[in-house]
Amino acid sequence: MTANVAVETTPEVPLWNDPAHSVTTRVSALIDAMTLEEKIAQLYGVWVGASDEGGEVAPHQHDMEEAVDLDALLPTGLGQLTRPFGTAPVDPALGALSLLRTQARIASANRFGIPAVAHEECLAGFATWGATAYPVPLSWGATFDPDLVHRMAGAIGRDMRSVGVHQGLAPVLDVVRDARWGRVEETIGEDPYLVGTIGTAYVRGLETAGIVATLKHFVGYSASRAGRNLAPAPMGPRERADVLLPPFEMAIREGGARSVMHAYNDIDGVPAAADEDLLTGLLRDTWGFDGTVVADYFGIAFLKTLHGMAADWADAAGAALRAGVDVELPTVKTFGAPLVEAVAAGRVPESVIDRALRRVLTQKAELGLLDPDWSPVPPALDGADLDDPDALRGRIDLDGPGNRELARTVAEEAVVLLSNDGTLPLHRPRRIALVGPNADEPTAVLGCYSFPLHVGVHHPDTPVGVDLPTLRDTLAAEFPDAEFTVVRGTGVDDGDALGIPEAVRAARDADVVVAVLGDRAGLFGRGTSGEGCDVESLALPGAQQHLLDALLDSGTPVVTVLLAGRPYALGRAVEEAAAIVQSFFPGVEGTAALAGVLSGRTSPSGRLPVSVPRGAGSQPNTYLGARLAHASEVSNIDPTPAFGFGHGLTYTTFDWSDLAVDAKEAPTDGAFSLAFTVRNTGGRHGTEVVQLYLHDPVASVVQPVQRLIGYTRVPLAPGEARRVRVTVPADLASFTGRDGRRVVEPGDLELRLAASSTDPRLTATVTLTGPERHVDHTRRLHAVFGQEPAAGA
Repeated sequence: MTANVAVETTPEVPLWNDPAHSVTTRVSALIDAMTLEEKIAQLYGVWVGASDEGGEVAPHQHDMEEAVDLDALLPTGLGQLTRPFGTAPVDPALGALSLLRTQARIASANRFGIPAVAHEECLAGFATWGATAYPVPLSWGATFDPDLVHRMAGAIGRDMRSVGVHQGLAPVLDVVRDARWGRVEETIGEDPYLVGTIGTAYVRGLETAGIVATLKHFVGYSASRAGRNLAPAPMGPRERADVLLPPFEMAIREGGARSVMHAYNDIDGVPAAADEDLLTGLLRDTWGFDGTVVADYFGIAFLKTLHGMAADWADAAGAALRAGVDVELPTVKTFGAPLVEAVAAGRVPESVIDRALRRVLTQKAELGLLDPDWSPVPPALDGADLDDPDALRGRIDLDGPGNRELARTVAEEAVVLLSNDGTLPLHRPRRIALVGPNADEPTAVLGCYSFPLHVGVHHPDTPVGVDLPTLRDTLAAEFPDAEFTVVRGTGVDDGDALGIPEAVRAARDADVVVAVLGDRAGLFGRGTSGEGCDVESLALPGAQQHLLDALLDSGTPVVTVLLAGRPYALGRAVEEAAAIVQSFFPGVEGTAALAGVLSGRTSPSGRLPVSVPRGAGSQPNTYLGARLAHASEVSNIDPTPAFGFGHGLTYTTFDWSDLAVDAKEAPTDGAFSLAFTVRNTGGRHGTEVVQLYLHDPVASVVQPVQRLIGYTRVPLAPGEARRVRVTVPADLASFTGRDGRRVVEPGDLELRLAASSTDPRLTATVTLTGPERHVDHTRRLHAVFGQEPAAGA
């Protein structure tokens, strides 16, 4: 490291810098030595942007906040740096140089030599220029493959850590309750078990790579009224406990997540940022979480400006600190001078400052940021000549072949074949009409938190930074002998129908139509999907349904391909399309994955993480509804989906048989053991996704008709059979009873082994015996699956 980034040290190592002592001892000594201003400085971040010349970062001027004077702030220290890579396009190597120089400056400016924690978004990959944009979380859910998601998260985490980032603001563990909500693309699905298992795998991947995973949004954000962003979440404690909280429980208990972000919404009048029962009583006192709670961006100020719960900034800061929020993000506002003055005036006790500070400094100590040998030089720049920024440009590749291959694997496993009359896979078609607004649009594969759409759109003169082949490109490579006619037909949401006649003419002259429809991701109304892009109904945006109907009338087989961030009602296409292929913003390799499925080079194995509605207006609805939430004689509205949760076809067929149950009775603290055979009866390799649902016919409170309690992927060659065994603990039958405690009740249950929530294949009726049994957050969370070759296979 050259002199211009050196951090001065004293010959004698202070107690807080001495690794020979426990973290607790070191942190206590440091807290005792700090002034009030130095303590509070560790509890907020500053939003910055890296320099593309390798110089120090500059404060980012956000339209919701006033400018920040770093020179004035740094002598007392700084808790976090907000998005140094994810604020503006910057070469990764020069961004890393800019960050290390800033970290050296921060450490040198405060008398304890404490650097900042640098955090970034990583919802669909490291959200920085030139980094791989992976499929969005809704695609992770469609894979039903936690091991693959773990591998992906590890790759993302290693890229972030290599350039000096410490914390990632992911995963989103919100369970979809209303698909009209704009942020559905950021979620993993509508089932808490799927969200929990996939989300926990992502957490483990990040944490194994040394990145602090941040669970968001805690809790209730996805249950907002009418799917409107930040709207109140009208729910009772039982829905919160049984649907929305379990993914967070799992990710903390099994994933080792070290940070949680509070949600924006209120539940029954109490905003999450000011909910002490939630952030301290449940999260810490009950679950034992010992990490940091960070604010969603501007969320503490919103206690005053949006919720009307605070009279001034100090009031908002005090409410958040008392509730259990430790760090204000993205920049200093309420935790700055207003909080200092409030403590001095006795409005906010210093004890809540110390409590938050202890958590923040403990995490910094665990990250090595208090060690005497700490260096601001990240691994990717180790040994580089830091005095020659031009020589560094292009040194770091965040979109290498390994990343791209992993991105393609995730995208391939996430493609869901919804329907198929035998048209797919396509057999060397001579003339293909490629129609629709997403057929030749490079960014149609990206979600709203991908760098090109989140930040890059504000820098139109800067190259996108990653290779984004369109579906036109990949299909042309997949079918080199075919003749393509490409017609846009209409825009995503402009309502323009003038191009539809041309699209119909192209369809009539073709052997097959590939209609590529769906969304444009964006933020706050700049897209049809994404944060702040909520919709009134689940009809296809703009004139796309009119285009689709006109294509169906052409007489040519129509393969409908969706590149979207949420499920949409497809009208006549459900019955009349030759095939429907669903993809949820599949990332940089998404069009290659789709082309492979259309040609048959790969066999689809994705399953729906959210139900696809039959009608555009029958919302909110999820498969998790109780009996009266489904079709009934007491309402004229039928919410039955066109394609249910867990649905997905393959290019082969499977037979399920020979169900055996070891014992049909078990005590309320016992388990059931089942075994059955799955056989590939078709002519192609394929993967069946075995899903286990629980139906409780009689319970002391109203229950969903069924809920997912386990799943496993079963890959099989043609003719191959495997014996699948599963052990089901009685704990999985637990729910929140009338007294607010989780209970396992005796009585009959149905264990449904199914290909989807609408396609049960084998059912075991079993009985729990003995007394009611109360369980808590230490209960068993999983059915245990095993596979072996079937006898005689």
